[in-house]
Amino acid sequence: MSSIHQCLSSTSLHESHYVLALASLPNYYVASASSPSNNITLFDKAGLRSVQILPGHEDATTHLRTIYALGGSAKSTLLSSGKDGCVRAWDERSGGVSIQMMASARRPLLCCDASNDGFLVAAGTDLQKEDAFILYWDPRNPVAPLRTHGSTHSDDITTVQFGRAPSNATMLFSASSDGLISISDAQEGDEDEAVMHVGNWGCSISQGGWIYDSKEPHFWTASDMETFGYWSSELDKLQDIDIRQPSWQDRGQTWVTDYLISCHCSHRVESGLAVFVGSNEGDAALITNGDLTRPDAPWAIQSIWTGGHTGIVRSILWDEDNNVLVTGGEDSKILTWRGPQLCTREDESDTMKMDSPKLKREWQDTMDISEHSAAGKRMRY
Repeated sequence: MSSIHQCLSSTSLHESHYVLALASLPNYYVASASSPSNNITLFDKAGLRSVQILPGHEDATTHLRTIYALGGSAKSTLLSSGKDGCVRAWDERSGGVSIQMMASARRPLLCCDASNDGFLVAAGTDLQKEDAFILYWDPRNPVAPLRTHGSTHSDDITTVQFGRAPSNATMLFSASSDGLISISDAQEGDEDEAVMHVGNWGCSISQGGWIYDSKEPHFWTASDMETFGYWSSELDKLQDIDIRQPSWQDRGQTWVTDYLISCHCSHRVESGLAVFVGSNEGDAALITNGDLTRPDAPWAIQSIWTGGHTGIVRSILWDEDNNVLVTGGEDSKILTWRGPQLCTREDESDTMKMDSPKLKREWQDTMDISEHSAAGKRMRY
């Protein structure tokens, strides 16, 4: 386990807006700000100097994605969605919109993605009256959606994500506040035929995505109640835990998870998934599990980043090419850190205990009292 106390570089958004999302372009890190700004800012990777501000969306920028071949182009493109009902592809050279795709009746959009070949864009809407839609566009002809699927979900659609492997490049994973996750064939016009697999978690889902390993893809989900789910290729539930349960206690030091920040699909992690969690004090940690198919498999803490933020960490980006971690918080700060230092073999002292949050807090209070009485030194990452 490595503990990193010093960030590489630091900057802040103007007017103390939350940093809601992060993305990476070849030369820039990108951050989107909360309302009322809604701006999207490009920072150089070397020192986080602000080099360009894009206007974002008229009513809340909800999602950022980096797309590598949008509409057949041979360059990386920043894609964003907003509650103004638009999916926008940005041209950072001109600072303007290169492609704009509009939802019917300007329905608010909560998420977006594009297929690996760049010829299909999907977005999910919020719930309006009794309907929530997955919309598809061809970015080469963005005037109107190619198709609209309205019965896959019955509440806000919080995640849409295309497969990245050739075998599932036209498969779309979606998740919703209705508690359902779905895999659909994005090329199929008939929605009843398009939906291939459905899983029911029974709780409002806030995030999710694909995981690739050597055999077949799996899926991860996060709920609004800080629970973490792991699903088979056919959406059978294999893991369902309160992500606040794994904790680390050793030699007077402790890590207590308060919330899940996000997950990152990585070839460097044994299970294929890096799970980033945070504390209310503004610290972040990477935890991993060697076998997510086993509910009783132990979690391990790999790296902790501490002392940078003064509030909740809202967004995180692992730039694996440069092994740099980027964090954004409710304190408006954007920080870069030295990336995770992954363990090559299991270390029992770094294995995380599965305790209830209540017991962890009691343990922590006990440590505080005893060490204060003894004038001991306690380190809380």
